[in-house]
Amino acid sequence: MNRALSLLATALLVAACSSSPKKPQPTPLAPAAALMGTQLAWSAQVGKSGVSMVPLVAAGRVFVAGDAGVVAALDAATGKDVWRLNLGTPLAAGVGSDGQTAAVITSRNQLVAIVDGQERWRVRLPARSFTAPLVAGERVFVLSADRVVLAFDGKTGARLWTQSRPAEPLVLSQTGALLAVGDTLVAGLAGRLSGLNPDTGVVRWESPVATARGTNEVERLVDVVGPVSRIGSSVCARAYSAAVGCVDASRGATVWTRAAQGTTGVHGDDRLVFGSEADGRVQAWQRSTGEPAWSIDRLKYRSLSAPLALGRVVALGDGSGTVHLISREDGSEMTRLTTDGSAILAAPVLAGDALVVQTRNGGVFAWRPQ
Repeated sequence: MNRALSLLATALLVAACSSSPKKPQPTPLAPAAALMGTQLAWSAQVGKSGVSMVPLVAAGRVFVAGDAGVVAALDAATGKDVWRLNLGTPLAAGVGSDGQTAAVITSRNQLVAIVDGQERWRVRLPARSFTAPLVAGERVFVLSADRVVLAFDGKTGARLWTQSRPAEPLVLSQTGALLAVGDTLVAGLAGRLSGLNPDTGVVRWESPVATARGTNEVERLVDVVGPVSRIGSSVCARAYSAAVGCVDASRGATVWTRAAQGTTGVHGDDRLVFGSEADGRVQAWQRSTGEPAWSIDRLKYRSLSAPLALGRVVALGDGSGTVHLISREDGSEMTRLTTDGSAILAAPVLAGDALVVQTRNGGVFAWRPQ
């Protein structure tokens, strides 16, 4: 039933988009500013990749996966394979890793654990998942599409516990929020961030990011989407097409929320939180208060990915495979980077001193500053 609801949500959202007016054309780009130097350090290929194939950096490796079932651990310095495995079955989400054990989820609802390029175990999940597993503390945690959290033994695959909420009418076929903050497992459940005991699954606290207020099931959809921004105990997240907010995970309290219409996650530093709205306007908020800091609209309708804040710049990919590096202070352009021309669906990641992105065509590209 929950699987059907998840698919129904996708169908309704697609139908809504298809019945809307013609999609606006991307705002033309001015000549590149080139105010900072970068150099392509390496590139690799893992095959066609959807929005749930999010690169992950751990223990000096970049873990990547493609839709068709290829999973690879790349050396973050050189991009060369540490190991590569073809599972021979399409994937729905990946990759999670602690640097040793990697985990992905297949389109057949199987959770697969990989160690040193060899499959260690696989178990069947009760529902679909579009969020990369979290591997931590010798356990593998899964957030399913119906927003049930499950914990498995990292060595054997034995199920340890399950935590569920009352089923929402609709859920998103999109990456959710699942992360560790100290000794608490934090998951996005409906429009809330929930802190769970990782040993038992018991809920320690719940903090709302957004509250459903619509008149129908589609309008009331307020799922938290990934990625999220964590600095210490401050966790900032977006509720799909509803709000952005920050939670203090040390005491389970909402610090602030602000209405926002974006559909992808957020990132930030100790001072600012960054995100893009559904129309491509890039927005920065003060992390401590939620007050707007700045916004730009020159990237409107360019199908932006979630951002990555790194040093003095913010990086975002777009639907044409371009990476935009903009100033964290005011959003002014610093430089642009090109890939293989296919969309960058997932947020960029930082691997050491290298900026890494993965494209729809499965290209993995890493740049270093000059």
